Amino acid sequence: MNSNMKTAFLYAGQGSQHKGMGEDLYRDFDEFKNVFDKTDLPFDLKKMCFEDPEEKLSKTKYTQPCMVAFAAGITAILNKNGVKPDYLAGLSLGEYSALQASGVWDAETAIKLAAFRGNAMTKAAEGVEAGMSAVMGLSRDELQKCVDEAQSEGVVSICNDNCPGQIVIGGEKKAVDKAAELAKENGAKRCMPLNVSGPFHTKFMSPAGEELKEYFKDIKFNDEQIPVVFNVTGSERSSEETVPELLEKQVQSGVKMTQTIEYLLDNGVRRFVEIGPGKALTGFVKRTAKEKQVEDIECITLETSESIKDYLEKIRSRRT
Repeated sequence: MNSNMKTAFLYAGQGSQHKGMGEDLYRDFDEFKNVFDKTDLPFDLKKMCFEDPEEKLSKTKYTQPCMVAFAAGITAILNKNGVKPDYLAGLSLGEYSALQASGVWDAETAIKLAAFRGNAMTKAAEGVEAGMSAVMGLSRDELQKCVDEAQSEGVVSICNDNCPGQIVIGGEKKAVDKAAELAKENGAKRCMPLNVSGPFHTKFMSPAGEELKEYFKDIKFNDEQIPVVFNVTGSERSSEETVPELLEKQVQSGVKMTQTIEYLLDNGVRRFVEIGPGKALTGFVKRTAKEKQVEDIECITLETSESIKDYLEKIRSRRT
């Protein structure tokens, strides 16, 4: 590992959760265990993550606090070992974990915020026959034309610009299906329907944005101690912007992940540490770096006890 290489921690979003996540970390690391043991939720966090007995982990209102607790546990392990990045970012829900890692909130507050957000998004999705689809092989401008044309069938918009050649559209199912059909006609390599419970990052989530706006009034927001690159803008926060405003917009606006990764690359980041579960963000980084012809990148994924022990050992050997 090159000790002079700038590092970014990237926090995974909803969709990569799975039964058993964190069980080995809870067993092997006191810092992780402490986060889980101190978390007070209306359900058993350990049982939900480790066993998922009623198969509820994939439901938004459970997924979100579980994912943020998992991420906060890993952040606590890294902090204990003196491992800090130069930049932080996260995909959608992962942005809450990035802000927690930056010191904006403690772990307990971040997890409670995620639980509130998950509930608000679940309520906002009620009564909408929603669809989301990942479109491969079209540029954003090309796909936008298909989306505009499909508006005749209902509401559809670009909701995740993940990386060059992979963009997610979402909204009302009829309109999403029409946009996907048009995308294929216009050269898309593939359109993959996603199994989601709501039209996330579309205007249907504006009631969730309003709920968050009210909820944030009673939450203390500290200044970021490490720069965070935000989903809504694909850059750091300007002096005119506030974290609550950006998060209120985030839940109902498209996620600019491509622009986020480009910003990090342009600012000299070459080591990307994905804090999982999953490896989706690593794939996005590699695709974006390839498109920008940046070759000297290093990608690391931290999800298991073994991967974290290996990473910490490499850092220790680099420091000696």
